[in-house]
Amino acid sequence: MRHPGGPAVRRPHRGHAIAELPVAERPRERLAALGAGGLSAAELIALVWGSGTRGSSAIDVATEALASHEGLAGLAVASPLELERLPGVGTARSAQLTAAFELGRRLAADWPSGRWTIRAPADVADRLAPEMGRLEREELRVLLLTAKNAVMKVVTVYQGNVSASLVRVGELFRDAVRVNAAGVVLVHNHPSGDPTPSPDDLHLTAEALAAGRLLDIDLLDHVVIGHDAFVSLRDRGVAFDRPGGPMSRSRAAFPNPSPRVAR
Repeated sequence: MRHPGGPAVRRPHRGHAIAELPVAERPRERLAALGAGGLSAAELIALVWGSGTRGSSAIDVATEALASHEGLAGLAVASPLELERLPGVGTARSAQLTAAFELGRRLAADWPSGRWTIRAPADVADRLAPEMGRLEREELRVLLLTAKNAVMKVVTVYQGNVSASLVRVGELFRDAVRVNAAGVVLVHNHPSGDPTPSPDDLHLTAEALAAGRLLDIDLLDHVVIGHDAFVSLRDRGVAFDRPGGPMSRSRAAFPNPSPRVAR
């Protein structure tokens, strides 16, 4: 059968401990033989837990947990309390799974280490969507860029309802001024999952563009992230290029309309 979130594997009969399985079918041995990519999500979770419960193997418990949240993506955003209440999970396994998912999110945000370069809005979404796309509240982040569009730093400037009436535009550029950044990209998420820009998003972008021109710091784009999708306001036709100014750098950074699905 096929477990949610991974390759098809043979599932042990209910009630059979993993130790009772043929050696070749045990997750640890399959990991050694096939690599992590060859295991299903249920098998990987079983390895994190290490053991099951009385009457159910770790794979059984993991399979039910995945099914109850419609797969790995749903399970990854479940709260520790929600995980704890799943049959066979409990406090310890909930903590283990929460920690594993958080490590994955941090790795997605940090990898590869060092500076990374933005050539298109998809570069922003590929890096930040795995973490920001499933946040339960809005966050507004500012990417600080060098003159060659290498990301110097990612700064979270606001958490909550990202509205032009609540966000102080000066905060968007405070760190950019401190590090002498040549440009910035705004990024925020829509917890609803729909990345369609709101009137507030457009208003905030207009105010940030005006402030950036006064400070001589280029605002190159505003990217809105949803669930597995994103929208670039530059691609939507917002005029980020400075009227009469030398903006070849920003045009080169974003030459073509971006895909709408975050990879």
